[in-house]
Amino acid sequence: MKTLFTIAAAALVVGCSSAPTLQTGPDAETTFDGLVRIDNARFRGAWIDPEVDLTQYTKIMPGGAEFQFRSVQKVSNMAARRSNENEFWMSDSTKERLVETVSEVFEEELQRSEHFTITDEPGADTLIIVGALHDIVSRVPPDIIGRGDIFLSSVGEGTLVIQLSDSLSGEVIFRAVERRAAERVGGATRSNSASNWGEVRRWARRWAINLREGLDSIHE
Repeated sequence: MKTLFTIAAAALVVGCSSAPTLQTGPDAETTFDGLVRIDNARFRGAWIDPEVDLTQYTKIMPGGAEFQFRSVQKVSNMAARRSNENEFWMSDSTKERLVETVSEVFEEELQRSEHFTITDEPGADTLIIVGALHDIVSRVPPDIIGRGDIFLSSVGEGTLVIQLSDSLSGEVIFRAVERRAAERVGGATRSNSASNWGEVRRWARRWAINLREGLDSIHE
């Protein structure tokens, strides 16, 4: 019972009226490595090892992150002007800035944890966190002289994958997957560098807060 209560706490959805529920029975969705699906979880897709008591963990060890961008062909400014496409090529410097921004936001939020400390050493009380952003796509068209103001409701999107493992055994305990767009609050607004990067930070912050609050809820 203690383990199941911990699972529910770790997957708690802020503001959701439905409590997280671990799937059971022959129809329960189970991953290739034995994790069981949690319905109404904080992330849209969440799976956990129901046999592990998460309250034994008080430290987190960053295990690296992977960023994978959707392949989009670079076109000339004139072609972009005529195009109705909503996926746009990103320069290497833009990709590097996105990686730095997202990594910085997650590090900031994890350091705010009330119940977990960050460590670089494995131990019996330590979880390894590995993250990834897959299929990242930009919705921001290139700046085109004479095009006029551009209004965007989303600057891009990507699929987050978070995985928690026991630092000694390497056993995967929890996995979350969610695709989310970096959407403007209140609808489409004028596109510019400052507002676009601000939206990227908010996009990453929402995920990072979900992760931090989910971890802290284990001990609350």
